Parts: sequence; structure tokens; C-alpha cells
Amino acid sequence: MSSTSDLTWFKSSHSGSDGDACIEVALTPTTVHVRDSKDKRGPQLTLSPTAWNGFASYAAQT
Repeated sequence: MSSTSDLTWFKSSHSGSDGDACIEVALTPTTVHVRDSKDKRGPQLTLSPTAWNGFASYAAQT
């Protein structure tokens, strides 16, 4: 995949229910892309599925 503009983004189930802490993710077979839903042109993270699972598990504990 040559561009993140080709990705299909959706609100993560790990986002907060209050609407202020929303992240969107886009999945490919080998990566998980993460961005702030309020700043779609801002910085994005690209993680391996293993790293994403570790991050999501940690974030759920805090």
C-alpha cells in the first residue's frame, strides 16, 4: 500500500465513550494505522498487529 489515503478508517472500539478520546484505526494484513479522529491530517502511528495488541492491552489498564 503506497499511501495512507487508500486506507479505510474506523473508530476504534478502544476509544473513550465520552467522545473526547477517539482514535481511528485502519488495518492492513501486516499493519495497524492509528490517528486522532479530530486531527485526521495530523500525525499517524503505524504498528505491527503484535505491537497494537500490546498497546491496547496496556491502555485498557489505565
